[in-house]
Amino acid sequence: MQEQHARHTPAALGTQPVPIEPCVSPTYFEQEREHLFRRVWLNIGRVEDIPNAGDYFVKELAICKTSVLVVRSKDGRIRAFHNMCSHRGNKLAWDTQGTCRMLTCKFHGWSYGLNGQLSFVPDEGSFFDLDKDELGLTPVTLDIWEGFLFIHIDPHPRETLDEFMGEFGRQLCGYPFHHLSICYRYATQVNCNWKVALDAFQEIYHVPVLHRRTIGDTFSGPDNPFSHALTIRLYPRHRMMSLYGNPSHQPSPVESLAYRFGSVVTQGHIAEDRLPPGVNPTRSPQWAFDLNVIFPNFSVDVSAGTYVTHHFWPLTASRTLWEACLYCPPTTRAGQRFSQEVSRCVLRDTLLEDGSTLEATQSMLATGIRTHFNLNDEEVLVRHSHKAIDDYVFGG
Repeated sequence: MQEQHARHTPAALGTQPVPIEPCVSPTYFEQEREHLFRRVWLNIGRVEDIPNAGDYFVKELAICKTSVLVVRSKDGRIRAFHNMCSHRGNKLAWDTQGTCRMLTCKFHGWSYGLNGQLSFVPDEGSFFDLDKDELGLTPVTLDIWEGFLFIHIDPHPRETLDEFMGEFGRQLCGYPFHHLSICYRYATQVNCNWKVALDAFQEIYHVPVLHRRTIGDTFSGPDNPFSHALTIRLYPRHRMMSLYGNPSHQPSPVESLAYRFGSVVTQGHIAEDRLPPGVNPTRSPQWAFDLNVIFPNFSVDVSAGTYVTHHFWPLTASRTLWEACLYCPPTTRAGQRFSQEVSRCVLRDTLLEDGSTLEATQSMLATGIRTHFNLNDEEVLVRHSHKAIDDYVFGG
């Protein structure tokens, strides 16, 4: 047998097969709910989602058994609350997003200011010892990292958002997220465990095969036929992979035209000296983009001109809400707008290919025919992810 050498997999992580059971077990899923998702910071959007006073959005968090209302108040501060009226428990905001001056319950008309304080109760005199100061909306802990909104279900988190992001977060500080404000959104529910969906986006091993018809040899070539990563960095919970870009790739006529006018998902226009040290950390001229996974279910893939996010929200042990967003710079010319459309279509088509494997994978995992995944060295992010989740589930 040929001896194998691990380039990316640390000895402490091991090289043994990874159990399949956590991807099919309802018991494990309930442990994730209690010991993981209720105990970590979760990204639910960006500051640009609610730019003006009175803007709000609602995030349904089935895994945490709650609905969260996020609103920008008159003082410009962004706050989060459980989306629940303090009177009889009705869901306060029914729309997924909107703008308002007051937050008013549709059941009995109790009204709250944008800061969550109870301001009006119809027929207030009929209540007994009603203290409006004590009946405001129930707050949810919220903090911001690089324009990303994070919440914590625990009202007294054991660590701050800065501590949660750690060195991983500092490596990305300074990336121009706020300049890439045009967003294209995709969302769907898939019949698979959330980790099965997440794992499909934590490795590049599949690209030369699954995406051969859409992006072809963009990320693989004669010198790197299997899309080996330029570098991989593992943190206590988070992880990143820097991806190779094939310099001999011959773009199609449409791609060539798009490259002339703006950034697309496979090529960017941001100068290297404007990127923070943690982006393309090897400073390779053959760099394509970085795949960054923020524990537990959020990824931010950054290039030199666009970035893409993915959320994998658990619904049940075998059902997931998958949300993907493409962020691009504002356009001032028709050519730039054309480049964005090309980028959007390329991403759409690759996501359709990625999604095509998920339910088929889950259906076969559920048969119990195999008990373990066999991972190679380039799939170390998948291995690291399962270990980090296990640490919460069994250590929680």
